[in-house]
Amino acid sequence: MIDIALSKLALIGVVALVVIGPERLPKVARMAGTLFGRAQRYINDVKSEVTREIELEELRNMKKEVETAASDVGNSISQSLAETKNTINDAWHDSSTTASTSWSTTPSPEALSIKAKNFRKKKLARTSAVPSWYKNQNGQRARVVSAAARVAKYRPVGAGKSAGFF
Repeated sequence: MIDIALSKLALIGVVALVVIGPERLPKVARMAGTLFGRAQRYINDVKSEVTREIELEELRNMKKEVETAASDVGNSISQSLAETKNTINDAWHDSSTTASTSWSTTPSPEALSIKAKNFRKKKLARTSAVPSWYKNQNGQRARVVSAAARVAKYRPVGAGKSAGFF
């Protein structure tokens, strides 16, 4: 880079004052400043464009890497799925040749009704909005008391009756 000290800048200014003249020197200085600013903006635009292109290329490379990794994972999953399917089919064919007596027995109707009742209780406990510990602690409300009845019940004695003004 060019090394320009303050003394060199002063020398350039004096030479420009002598060559251009004092009348036209401010116009030339403004013109040089605007040209210098345009050059800086152009250089900054080129730099930003180059960095954008570099980032875009990096993103393309990352995309390719992710796609290859995803395809590798997909291939490994399909291979393991195929192996599992083959082992299940082999086990199914082996078990179908030997008859099992445990499948032939059915539970009694009483056992089925008890099981269904317990299932309904568990489902109701899971889907209810009130926590089970609160239900167990407080139980269910027998009746609902209106707001007017609550006010009448908890009003202090003598507050509702007027004693008279005179």
